[in-house]
Amino acid sequence: MKISKPKPIEELFNRSWDKSQILSLGKYKPTDEKGRYLHWHKIKYKYAREAELAWLGTKLSRAALLSPLQIGSEVFSYATPKSLLSLLHFIDKTTGGSIGASNLAGLGKVEQSAFLLKSLIMEEAISSAQLEGASTTRKVAKEMLRSERKPKTKDEIMIVNNYLLMKEALALKDSPLTPEMILAMHRTATNNAIENNAVSGQFRSDDEIHIADYDGNIIHQPPKHTEISELIQALCDFANTSHSGESGDFIHPVIKAIILHFLIGYIHPFGDGNGRTARAIFYWYMLKSGYWLFEYVSISRLLKVAPAKYARAFIYTETDDLDMTYFIYHQAETIKRAILELESYINNKQRNFKAFSGAIVAFTTKKQVKFNRRQIQILQKAVKESGAIFTAKEVSNELGISENTARSDLNALLNFELLGVIKSGRAIFYIAPNDLIERLKGD
Repeated sequence: MKISKPKPIEELFNRSWDKSQILSLGKYKPTDEKGRYLHWHKIKYKYAREAELAWLGTKLSRAALLSPLQIGSEVFSYATPKSLLSLLHFIDKTTGGSIGASNLAGLGKVEQSAFLLKSLIMEEAISSAQLEGASTTRKVAKEMLRSERKPKTKDEIMIVNNYLLMKEALALKDSPLTPEMILAMHRTATNNAIENNAVSGQFRSDDEIHIADYDGNIIHQPPKHTEISELIQALCDFANTSHSGESGDFIHPVIKAIILHFLIGYIHPFGDGNGRTARAIFYWYMLKSGYWLFEYVSISRLLKVAPAKYARAFIYTETDDLDMTYFIYHQAETIKRAILELESYINNKQRNFKAFSGAIVAFTTKKQVKFNRRQIQILQKAVKESGAIFTAKEVSNELGISENTARSDLNALLNFELLGVIKSGRAIFYIAPNDLIERLKGD
């Protein structure tokens, strides 16, 4: 659907309004009664005949809140209305509050490590690739990452690349952002999986690129390729400048991370792979700023569910004087949903863990044996995924142990008749039985 572009505010401001209309301008706020930061495309339907008056009043009220941000020769702006402050407060509270202090810690260090592998590294790698068009199923993708199987298709290559990219963002969280680092991230993201005649790890060398909506309408012409180096350096300078408020200039870290995400999309420095690189830089800055929970949160999975809203957030900014508040709201709301889903996942996992723990206690008491934490993790997965196939290499990779240790753990569970086994030549596959919980309980 084509997004309506508002008339220039100067044109509306200079129009001859009657006295009652002028007096009514004050009733319009930066957001509507529901706290929504509406674009002209929505306001024209909401207010119908009074739409242009409502838009003028809204823009005037927003002007007092807008903060300018110059990146190179481009001037952007953003606002922090009360409803956005509420979202930021939620993110701050939950990333250092109940989930961090109790729920996640309750899973234990080893389980947290495994959850990191599954939730961030795998979920974000898979979802980010799917958002860019990869069609590999989640089940196949996870099997490939866990077993370290070589990718067979371009879609699988994209997922492996994203997996490596997210690990890279995590490893670099204490480093300053540089153009070389951005190029390295792009190289990782697009290695053997790049289109549009682009080159991995290189800025585009032409202007044969534009951003279109779903109807093919051109909505954004990125800056000329000759301006990219200057803009990227300005972006890095912005990222590395302290905005903690100690020197009087404060930008909330979540807003700053979202702005970095937006700017990569706006500058569009690469012929392909801009989205993957932008999301990695977002994660990098969130982790750098101490939002440790983002080691466990995947936003791409939610963006993938509604890609049109993601694109529309860019378009709203592009068609309203480069006001990035639309994109900031969209991303902040997505982050909130991702945190709530993580909290729900952990609560459900804890409930299941209590039931599972009871079965483990029953088995170990009856048999007078003890399981180590690695064996308990293997059994947890086996209970959850009846018929799952385990190999020493996969368990080694997932738990961060040697293959010999993994093989020893699997054989111990096999000896207790808690796993089945299939041998094919020299390869040994361990199978999760469909009655494992009953075997543990002794039923």
